[in-house]
Amino acid sequence: MDRVLYRRPYGTKWETIPLEQAMDMVAQRVKRTRDRSWEEKDDHGNPLRRTMAIAHLGGATLDNEENYLIKKLFTALGIVQIENQARI
Repeated sequence: MDRVLYRRPYGTKWETIPLEQAMDMVAQRVKRTRDRSWEEKDDHGNPLRRTMAIAHLGGATLDNEENYLIKKLFTALGIVQIENQARI
């Protein structure tokens, strides 16, 4: 079983948790943030279908295929602030 290190909010030490639990935690936080910040329409009724509360900045460790998949996933989630900087 794969495991990852996790430090609770305001925690002072790391603990080991299962990878599946960590992935579930990330997914729940993304969904909660997206649900709370979702903009369906603007003040004039024009469709927006987006969230401005989540952003992504990729770096040089990702290849083109990974960046392509990240862009597709985040766009499908309604995230519009997606950037990649090859020098970081």
